[in-house]
Amino acid sequence: MGTFRIEGGHQLKGEITPQGAKNEALQILCAVLLTPDQVTISNIPDIRDVNKLIEILRNLGVKIQKLGKGTYSFQSDDLNLEYLESEQFKKEGSGLRGSIMIVGPLLARFGKGYIPRPGGDKIGRRRLDTHFEGFINLGAKFRYNKEERFYGVEAPEGLIGTYMLLDEASVTGTANIVMAAVLAKGKTTIYNAACEPYLQQLCRMLNAMGAKITGVGSNLLTIDGVESLKGCEHRILPDMIEIGSWIGLAAMTRSEITIKNVSWDNLGIIPNTFRKLGITLNKVGDDIHIPAHDNGYQIESYIDGSFMTIADAPWPGFTPDLLSIVLVVATQARGEVMVHQKMFESRLFFVDKLIDMGAKIILCDPHRATIIGHDFKSTLKATTMVSPDIRAGISLLIAALSAKGTSTIHNIEQIDRGYEDIDERLKAIGAKIVRVNA
Repeated sequence: MGTFRIEGGHQLKGEITPQGAKNEALQILCAVLLTPDQVTISNIPDIRDVNKLIEILRNLGVKIQKLGKGTYSFQSDDLNLEYLESEQFKKEGSGLRGSIMIVGPLLARFGKGYIPRPGGDKIGRRRLDTHFEGFINLGAKFRYNKEERFYGVEAPEGLIGTYMLLDEASVTGTANIVMAAVLAKGKTTIYNAACEPYLQQLCRMLNAMGAKITGVGSNLLTIDGVESLKGCEHRILPDMIEIGSWIGLAAMTRSEITIKNVSWDNLGIIPNTFRKLGITLNKVGDDIHIPAHDNGYQIESYIDGSFMTIADAPWPGFTPDLLSIVLVVATQARGEVMVHQKMFESRLFFVDKLIDMGAKIILCDPHRATIIGHDFKSTLKATTMVSPDIRAGISLLIAALSAKGTSTIHNIEQIDRGYEDIDERLKAIGAKIVRVNA
């Protein structure tokens, strides 16, 4: 396992540019399988999860050429579908949850798609029913090899458009079903569809390739199937989760930081949610400027005087990926807040490390934590930690950068899965962080 050693307690200063969005990249890269034509994608983040998916595509036979930093061309004109049933794929696919999204495009174009049960973050149950129920609604037959934990869907006669009401507004589930439906015969209507900006980006890319998708940005998508798709060029949005992480970092370290080119129009309620914690955010063009909070920050309360609750919800609600950041930022606020993580029952379990550092947190149950802020009257204490998942990992890193003394974080591969070259980018704005490889 790799390790970060972090000397905390230093104010940072400077500009930081967010990487391309991880969650969009995983969808967009799978969509290249829908056409034999060349697809060019820019602003691809250089992170472990995305690089794993690119390697899976290469092993599947996609011709991949790197054109520049973050820019690649992909051509899926001569695929090796036998790879999908190989031991190599069972190993590689099971290590990346995002690999589930290759199934929809392959099913649509070739009439079959397979995937080993995917891994990913250890943050609780993340079922795949929505994906496969959608494929079955489109006419595919489902099979599951329990011994090998291997899923498959097949539709040798092609898919047929239909109406479906999703049981959950799953982002990856919606993406997978949309990619399957664009080549189905007839009309598909998806109600309770996810409508996150990254899903909207996928739909716009597919439309640029010749798909006919309407209702983009809403939870009701209508897709008129087409016979084939062509190539296109596409640019990935900046990563909203990274933007929220840098907001939290600036507040906790009382640093003046400018986050460049954030695509304000696609941030939804993220800025206002951090403002509810008392953090000052200034919109400067398409940048976010956060002044040094030398006097701290005050959590708002509701108009009846009760203390604030911040909870996750499907878009345009607050993204669950930023609740870990909100939680750690609240440890140094003035006031109290409850964080309610509705979607994943294990995602708050990293709070024991923050408590070890001196934070005042009551873990009410697996989904809720109450935080009483220190108001910087006492700093967090340095400690040794292990990163359990991407978002907890970055939260612990933020805590360590604000703490007194030198902290150690092990298993930083989890952080590298979602954050590109994070140690060097933090050093550029004054952080004292060293990477120690195992």
